[in-house]
Amino acid sequence: MYELLFWQYQDGIYLNHHLVYEALVEQQEVEGLEILPVQVILNRIQAVFSSWEKVDENSWKNSKGKGAFQIKTTPQSIQIHCYGTEGKTMNLLADTLEEFKCPLYDPQVPVRYDEFNE
Repeated sequence: MYELLFWQYQDGIYLNHHLVYEALVEQQEVEGLEILPVQVILNRIQAVFSSWEKVDENSWKNSKGKGAFQIKTTPQSIQIHCYGTEGKTMNLLADTLEEFKCPLYDPQVPVRYDEFNE
């Protein structure tokens, strides 16, 4: 499993990414983060991955190739667990969330790919 996490800081706020990650994974509210349009984001992911089989409300699998992913949300974050998913698919997920100004935090590295780290 490979994990991707996305959130958006409020203007002028920049916190310790790993501490934010830990709080969001525990479904805690984090002061300084924006409330996300979660349903709009999920609808966009559904549109981008319309050729994938939607297994349940929050899970997709590639019926024509490798990979599956499951999404967990809080009002402030989108967490995606990828299973056997190719890098180009994870990049597409990251690009989709970037449309909502939510850069990727990759806890495996750990790095947040935002304007301060590009």
